[in-house]
Amino acid sequence: MSGIFANKVVMVTGAAGNLGRAVVEKFAAEDAKLVLIDMKTEFLEKMLQDIGMSTENALLLSGDLGKPEESDAIVKAAEDKFGAIDVLAHIAGGYAAGDSVHEAPLSVFEKMMYLNAQLTWVICGRVAKHMVEKGVAGSMVAVLARAALRGGKGAAAYTASKAAAQRIIESMALELRDHNIRVNGVMPSIIDTPFNRKDMPNADFSKWVAPAQLANTIAFLASDAASAISGDSLEVYNKV
Repeated sequence: MSGIFANKVVMVTGAAGNLGRAVVEKFAAEDAKLVLIDMKTEFLEKMLQDIGMSTENALLLSGDLGKPEESDAIVKAAEDKFGAIDVLAHIAGGYAAGDSVHEAPLSVFEKMMYLNAQLTWVICGRVAKHMVEKGVAGSMVAVLARAALRGGKGAAAYTASKAAAQRIIESMALELRDHNIRVNGVMPSIIDTPFNRKDMPNADFSKWVAPAQLANTIAFLASDAASAISGDSLEVYNKV
């Protein structure tokens, strides 16, 4: 019995991270063909070996997704191997916080806007252009953040960048709906990763969302089961 993404091509950015790996495992288990992107392909090669997936149904690429020419090259490589991209799971981004606005250097703001807003603008826009030109009834899901909903002490640059990313995703959903392309986001709070546990050892980890839980939500939004959902920013965390 084939998985729900059989014969579908799924692009995953930030694929080598903790959440990226969970998303890759979920789509691989559902028989998707995968275009995996991260800063270094050797991490992706090791991950494929670990999950027992052959490179026949996977394309491993690296690049700076905030640069239009590099994103264009990545989309072209996916076209050359698989013909079209059906799903984009955009996970790549970054986090920096700690200083107040009046104390933090401008470089912190520039870094957050680049990693969280510009990457979203460029790679999601490039994949959308591809889907429109190819006539793909596709789906895009971006990882946003609960922090986008309001400011936070010492986290102005991060919260602003995630709010910008959310507005980009909401706008794209409206722009692409007549092309039968759905665009959604997921908004986790703290993801249960080894890095976050080390950084916050006294936290209640049971309140955090597991990467596998978030991967299941991303796969649902990307699937035909969510065909009536677009323009949503789905909150995925324990609210208790």
